[in-house]
Amino acid sequence: MGIAERKERDKEELRERILVAAKTLFLEKGVEKTSIRNIADLIEYSPGSIYHYFKDKNEIFHALHQGGFQQLMGRMEVLATVSNPMERLKGMGSIYVQFALENPDMYDLMFIKDAPILHVSNSNDEQWKEGFGTFNFLRSTIKECIDVGHFRGHEEEALSFLVWSTVHGMVSLRIRRRCEVVLAQRQDTIVKDGLNEFFSILDRLSS
Repeated sequence: MGIAERKERDKEELRERILVAAKTLFLEKGVEKTSIRNIADLIEYSPGSIYHYFKDKNEIFHALHQGGFQQLMGRMEVLATVSNPMERLKGMGSIYVQFALENPDMYDLMFIKDAPILHVSNSNDEQWKEGFGTFNFLRSTIKECIDVGHFRGHEEEALSFLVWSTVHGMVSLRIRRRCEVVLAQRQDTIVKDGLNEFFSILDRLSS
């Protein structure tokens, strides 16, 4: 390995160490209490070293949330072999809910916290590519549903937004501990129960 290759490897390794440390602190303290300084302290580097890789904390959290989207879409890959678009749509909902409930802090960062979006809005490219890619996957599946005769009279983009916001709303209420309004014995199942009710509504809409 030449000097240039070794330097590039070392650079990538340090960037990864920064992200691992930031994720550790984020999960322990939350976004607000994670700082460039305590990330630097954890990896035993100076804060100035981190600024060689990231311009601010928001860029670090944007990179972390990208990892979350990669995990989510990695789970969605199992649906590539599902030819029936309605069944694929339901599978997407189930995987989305499972991911959110198993990774509440990461889901919070991906879809609720401001830091990643603040980075996007302050960058030259103002498109939220990660969210767009996920939404487009949903929209293309709903378009397939419409093309084969489901959801007659409905428009694909608005319907896609309705589906996403409904499922997002359910998991957000659970993550933010707002489900206490339902019976205590249903706390662990209410989101999945609600998802199944939503699937029943979609079935009626699609007939």
